Amino acid sequence: MGINVRYGELDDVDALLSFWLGAAEGTDRHDDPAKVVALIERDPEAVLIAEVDGEMAGTLIAGWDGWRAHLYRLAVAPGRRRQGIGTALIRAAEQRFAQFAAFRADAMVLHDNVLAHHAWGAAGYAPQPQWSRWVKALS
Repeated sequence: MGINVRYGELDDVDALLSFWLGAAEGTDRHDDPAKVVALIERDPEAVLIAEVDGEMAGTLIAGWDGWRAHLYRLAVAPGRRRQGIGTALIRAAEQRFAQFAAFRADAMVLHDNVLAHHAWGAAGYAPQPQWSRWVKALS
């Protein structure tokens, strides 16, 4: 099985939104095409898409804010899990971050998504117990 990782493009926005509905965990998302368009326009290399036989099989957003490297929205099609797609996406993101001389990357991982814990752990990531994420909903 050949995995091709490429950057997301504006033509991928609808497919990404549809893919995330079926493959991404969590129900509190407020995805909207304009936000995905804005991300791709601002950082054309942030959205990574893994394809197998020309079909979207996984995604990862590899955000670089000029200071830190952030990973989120790792999603692999349910029928394609445990085939190295997540690993390929994480490696591609780390290669991207190496171009910026990033020294550490953080990954947003849901506590209850145990399958994702295995993927992130296998890639060398671990929870950081001394910090937690604080959030505020913006209206």
